[in-house]
Amino acid sequence: MAYIYGLIIVGLLTLAMHYFTELSTKQKISAAIIILILILSAVAYNKYQDAQREKMLEIVIKYEQGKTIRCGNRDVNASNYSLSVGTYTFIGKKNTPHYAEMIDAFTCQ
Repeated sequence: MAYIYGLIIVGLLTLAMHYFTELSTKQKISAAIIILILILSAVAYNKYQDAQREKMLEIVIKYEQGKTIRCGNRDVNASNYSLSVGTYTFIGKKNTPHYAEMIDAFTCQ
């Protein structure tokens, strides 16, 4: 749906430039292309962020199911680490060899 809104906005801006400005045709086309590239870049960035968030949520779900997760060279599980939901960080529990160790959930697989 965002694509459709983006294309509508580009179309409206192009029409506005056509009727209400004194730009040459080349300048109008250049401006429309730049605006289109900006909108497509924003859409691509949002898709990338959505994919990253989905990956991180899958990791959190695996952790909450009691599975062991590989984070860099460490194995993270509920017996050694607790999850800080606000920052999605695994924090080493007291009385474990990983006490106070912090691992970002984004670095896990």
